[in-house]
Amino acid sequence: MKKILQKYKSVIRFILTFLLVYAVMTFGYKFYLQLSTGAVYYPDYMTHIVAQQSADLLQTLGYEAQVLPHPDEASMKLFINEKYVARVIEGCNSVSVIILFMAFILAFSGRFKTTIIYLLAGSVLIYVVNLFRVVILSVGLYHYPWRKDILHTVIFPAIIYGMVCLLWVVWVNRFSKIASKK
Repeated sequence: MKKILQKYKSVIRFILTFLLVYAVMTFGYKFYLQLSTGAVYYPDYMTHIVAQQSADLLQTLGYEAQVLPHPDEASMKLFINEKYVARVIEGCNSVSVIILFMAFILAFSGRFKTTIIYLLAGSVLIYVVNLFRVVILSVGLYHYPWRKDILHTVIFPAIIYGMVCLLWVVWVNRFSKIASKK
């Protein structure tokens, strides 16, 4: 047993670090959500900001966009040209995806400064791509509402998770301790 543990020490360390970081960050995020009353930023600050910035981007693209609190659920209703096209829920704010990204990077950490810079740059990139994802999805739903299922459940998750996987591959091959050993 000791031989097996020694042989797979780095794999076990990666898995345990990943699970620990992911659990702590997810617990922290869930705690944040529980503390969010929605009194100022409904339903929570991050979801509210993503909805508002999505509307701002749509305005920049020439659409008349507006977000309003949903009266029946914890979400923001997104309107394009006064047509209700989407709701921005907590899962649309990219925080869970950023937590997943960060847990992986920290489990495969490299030099401290490089790790911190990559975490920050990757998180910002994920956030920005997510904003554009919400905007493009909203425009798609406005013009092609019958394509809702494929847009929301296939294409746009593939974009965001595909980018995260690409960031992981770049990290492992260029900046992690494994890359340093090559």
